[in-house]
Amino acid sequence: MSLGLLEVSLGRYAEALTALQPMLDVFDDLPGAEIMTATFIPDAVEAMVALGRHTEAEPLIEVLEHDGRRLDRSWMLAVGARCRSMWLAARGDVVAAMRIAEHAMVVHARLPMPFERARTQLLLGQLQRRQRQKDASSNTFREALRAFDAMGAALWVDRTRAELARAKVARRRDVVGLTPSEQRVAELAASGMTNRDVAAALFISPKTVEANLARIYRKLGIKSRAELGRVIGDL
Repeated sequence: MSLGLLEVSLGRYAEALTALQPMLDVFDDLPGAEIMTATFIPDAVEAMVALGRHTEAEPLIEVLEHDGRRLDRSWMLAVGARCRSMWLAARGDVVAAMRIAEHAMVVHARLPMPFERARTQLLLGQLQRRQRQKDASSNTFREALRAFDAMGAALWVDRTRAELARAKVARRRDVVGLTPSEQRVAELAASGMTNRDVAAALFISPKTVEANLARIYRKLGIKSRAELGRVIGDL
């Protein structure tokens, strides 16, 4: 479980699933989803969603949701909601994802687990940014940053600072001919982010980023990231 969390903290999602595979292999034989046996589930879900393995992630989310309600476990209810929010965002339903992330924050209020709360805040800030709520996302990121910093969670401090920097970027005018999802990919790619970083920021797979960039290049009549940077920079 600890190795899986470390890999997720580093953004190494394939490696995280490799580390967690022994737990996934025996999970059906474990006696329920109590915290001692199921701490790894949120990390496995985050890794699966980041890699586009949504079908595999959903049964794990359902376990957290079902057992959380059945046993009234605040931990499962909070992280289960975060996982569901992440899953919905990756499938394009950002509005529903935000609603569930906000509900997760309410549940966190009765849960003395500041690290998990800050992780949910980080997700909420990303969703707010995707909804063009620049001020709200910046405030959410700052609060998460303070929490991670107070805990000495250096890797998560770095991740949150990067998200805060992205939230501060002024919104550019839309590029004619691009869909909203293509516009978001274009803006992040033009900012210098790698395909992997763009995928993590938008809760999509790197292959989806590549497909979006191919369409963007074709629509704009360009062939490189440098040209994309100039097109976006001129707006």
